[in-house]
This record gives sequence, structure tokens and C-alpha cells, in this order.
Amino acid sequence: QVQLAESGGGLVQAGGSLRLSCAASGRAFSTYAMAWFRRGPGKEREFVAVINWIGGSAHYADSVKGRFTVSRDNAKATVYLQMNSLKPEDTAVYYCAAARKQYKLLSSDCEEADFGSWGQGTQVTVSS
Repeated sequence: QVQLAESGGGLVQAGGSLRLSCAASGRAFSTYAMAWFRRGPGKEREFVAVINWIGGSAHYADSVKGRFTVSRDNAKATVYLQMNSLKPEDTAVYYCAAARKQYKLLSSDCEEADFGSWGQGTQVTVSS
């Protein structure tokens, strides 16, 4: 099992930027796909972005495509989510997640069941 800890959330005005970080420990980070999900007020948790374990291929939800960028630093066992041009509807608790299986490639149709470890979440609030 891997332990995940998010950081970097906060309050930002619409149009602003934030970078979230997720530090991992406990297993071979570089062999697992990593993802970001979010849960907005009164909403179900939804997929945001995923980055695969090899080649850094990334996939995004349509709602964030072109504004958010997911990246990873395997040497630091950390995954990042750079969020630009933030909108009030991006307000949510953001969670990082590690894939349940090693070497599995994931895309934008991945589901929560594909992930075996979750962080505690970090709050992002975008004011209008």
C-alpha cells in the first residue's frame, strides 16, 4: 500500500493559478499510474487527470483540458497538478490516487476502482 499526501490547495481568484503536489511513499512509485480526482460541493467525486507510469502520457477530463497539466517526478515520488485559468466551478476537494496495479496504462475513462490508494484531499476554492 502506498501513502499519499496532497498539498498546495487554497483560495484563489477566478483566472488565477495553483499547483497541487502529492507526495507518495511506500512502494515503487515509478511503476504506477497516478491520478487526480475532485469532489465539488454537493457533487460526486470525478476524474480530473491521469499520468501513466511510462512516457509520462497524460489524459484529462474535458472540463479541465487546456487549463490543467499533470506531471510527475519519479525521483521525488511526487505528482503535480498545475491549474491555470481557474474558474469558480473548479472549487472542490482535490484527491490524488495511485493505480491499483503496477504497469497498468490508464486513460480518461479510468474509474475510482482502478485506484487502490488515496490521499486525504486538499481544498481548492476559486472566488468569482
